[in-house]
Amino acid sequence: MPKNFWQKIWWNNIKDKPRRKGNLKYFWLASIMLLVNILTPAGIFMQKVEAINCPDLKIIFARGSGEKRWEDQSYLEFKSELEAKLELTHLNYEFLDLDYPAIDIANIWTLLTAFVGRGEAYDFGASVDSGIKSLMREINDSSCKNTKFVIGGYSQGAMVVSKAVQYLRADRLIFAATFGDPKIYLPEGFGAMPDACRGANLSNYRIYVPDCRAYEEMLGSYRPYQPETLIDKMGTWCNHTDILCSSHFSIKSHTSYVSDGLYADASKLIFDKVTKAFGIENNFVSLHDTAILIDSTGSMSSLIDKYKKEALNLAKQTLENGGRVALYDYRDIKDEYEPKERCNFDTCNLETFKKGLNEISTDGGGDTSESLLSAGIKIMKKLNWNRGSTKSVVVLTDADYHNPDLDGTTFDDVVALSKKIDPVNFYFVVPSSIASEYAALAAATDGDVIASTSDLSALTSTIISRYDSLPRVEDFDVDDEVLPEITNSHLEKLSESSVKIAWATTGTQTMIALNDYILGVTDGNEITINDLDPTINNMVMLIPLNESRRGKSVTLSTANNTGCGDLEIAVPKVPNAGKR
Repeated sequence: MPKNFWQKIWWNNIKDKPRRKGNLKYFWLASIMLLVNILTPAGIFMQKVEAINCPDLKIIFARGSGEKRWEDQSYLEFKSELEAKLELTHLNYEFLDLDYPAIDIANIWTLLTAFVGRGEAYDFGASVDSGIKSLMREINDSSCKNTKFVIGGYSQGAMVVSKAVQYLRADRLIFAATFGDPKIYLPEGFGAMPDACRGANLSNYRIYVPDCRAYEEMLGSYRPYQPETLIDKMGTWCNHTDILCSSHFSIKSHTSYVSDGLYADASKLIFDKVTKAFGIENNFVSLHDTAILIDSTGSMSSLIDKYKKEALNLAKQTLENGGRVALYDYRDIKDEYEPKERCNFDTCNLETFKKGLNEISTDGGGDTSESLLSAGIKIMKKLNWNRGSTKSVVVLTDADYHNPDLDGTTFDDVVALSKKIDPVNFYFVVPSSIASEYAALAAATDGDVIASTSDLSALTSTIISRYDSLPRVEDFDVDDEVLPEITNSHLEKLSESSVKIAWATTGTQTMIALNDYILGVTDGNEITINDLDPTINNMVMLIPLNESRRGKSVTLSTANNTGCGDLEIAVPKVPNAGKR
């Protein structure tokens, strides 16, 4: 509504007709509203209109390079996954596909200058800066003082988000999510044997980055990646082998965030943050894969009926919420009894589950400990776990377990496989007298121990209400992993501005970088680089590649001077990477 609206009414109702009786009510109304608008900055009326139009929550997404606004797959998937959960609440919310260029890098010049300028110069850098300003307007300059914000971005849009967070009002932000960010920074991925490969010192914002060597990639990094004001309010997702944020070299992986379910994974965490921020109940139910493992030795005869009843209740609720269940029983290996499959994730429905329960009878045993570790390993390996589901093994027993087990399976073996799968959370229903025996295994797999004397319905509600994200990092055996390697590298100085390089490699291709700028990739093992700047110390880097992995790079200085072969591959002069 224009600010001079009431002025116009006031003037039109007194000009030449101040004494008309029918106009007096309009005269007084216009006078009062005019006075209010003069005495208040925006006017009470305008403030009321604003309050009506302000949502509780606004979700903003910054699309990737070349994606079309409102139609891009990333935004639509991000919106769809979050909206399905937000509909369960009373919140008034809005979605926005950020208004910024998201410049296409299909043009070879744009692509080259994006690498040369590390994403911060030329047209690409201008596009990112435009996105940052747009995001700041939407959040910092918003007149909706009580509106909270969630922001996300993919690829170029992730750069917008990860650079903008340092300028955004933290009190208005609930969460910031980045996907495939070319400016990712994960210090735990640095070095020959990174901390991340040992599962140590993982960054707070590392939500899903399977590659333990992800550190900083082609376009460098933003440091700090997570401002102190956004601790627990920021998370990053980097897909398997994504060329732009991992140490691998797959373009396909960079374009598979929708098909690989990473927006779905993020929506669970974001929804949890939103419900906590607004103090409302989280009514979202995750899909579950729950395997129930029952001790069927003779000593269980007094507890088996109670355990079967709760197992049936858990299975019923899991199936009703779209999840899957499996049922096994186990004994001691000395009984020559392998874990028996009563039904698995593909064959279990309520009827087959009931049938399986009825088939379980107690027998055998004799010593105190049972072969839980061996049984746990075997069923985890055998089951077809659903990627992205919350995964649980529920053990119902009255005895402790061999460690190591009689076949050599150890506590650490079970924990390692649990984490590698997703993880698989182990829950133990046991008599209170032996609860302490299971505390460490439950804690190591992020599960729980429940006393069999308790109300076991609490177990069902705990598992059903829980969701887990994808693993933060995958385990790698760094001693056995073979990386591509550059060997026998030689550099010959041809002139003040030209060098010839030769090398041997165990990789299939080699990436060439000059002074930290990517020049290109070659299948050969010799190259000539022209148009060097003779006034600086030029550094050439050779980065070996195989089908999906980058190995250890070799850095050469132009000060070296050794012989090379005859093949020459000319590389054009690299433009100056000045910042805008």
